[in-house]
Amino acid sequence: MQGEDDAELTAAVLAAQAGDETAFRTVYRAVHPRLLGYVRTLVGDLDAEDVASEAWLQIARDLDRFDGDADRFRGWAARIARNRALDHIRMRGRRPAVGGDETELTGRPAEADTAGEAMESLATDAALALIAQLPQDQAEAVVLRVVVGLDAKSAAKTLGKRPGAVRTAAHRGLKRLAELMGADEAARARGLGAVPPQPDPHGRVVPPSPCVTHSRTRTQKDM
Repeated sequence: MQGEDDAELTAAVLAAQAGDETAFRTVYRAVHPRLLGYVRTLVGDLDAEDVASEAWLQIARDLDRFDGDADRFRGWAARIARNRALDHIRMRGRRPAVGGDETELTGRPAEADTAGEAMESLATDAALALIAQLPQDQAEAVVLRVVVGLDAKSAAKTLGKRPGAVRTAAHRGLKRLAELMGADEAARARGLGAVPPQPDPHGRVVPPSPCVTHSRTRTQKDM
């Protein structure tokens, strides 16, 4: 249960602040996988582990300054990770790709919040690879909302944007991901259609049944 998990994380954070190293390891195990997924969308696979490690060094150093519950801790950790990632990008002379003008997102709320429904399908390495194909603003919004598990307000604080902008970016990103996943399913269907004809029990060769090769792209209603 999410509520029980949050209560355990809150307790672990408080214990870690009091110097309990075992509690800090509990915090790390609970937060690191999702935080690493976020960092990967910013700096790529090659540098993600190093940047995440730098973020955790700062988290450990500044932990006594933190005040809040599990949700606030995830947002605080995400802001630290994002700052370390952007420092890394600047140091290497690269900038993250930004898709479109982010100002057009402000004041335009999303039609629906699909983050909870998309959680299971996005919590995989394959899904993170698809997220990397999104414009940067959408990728960050989706990962913070769906993978890291922040609400729109906390994600907006992490990104320095308005909650409405984050909700809309996440909405658009999830819609695009549905299209990408639909295309991936269609490709797999085409592969299944390539199976050679098989003989029936009487030895006659029977051609394979027609295979749908254009899987219907899931709409926002499906999500």
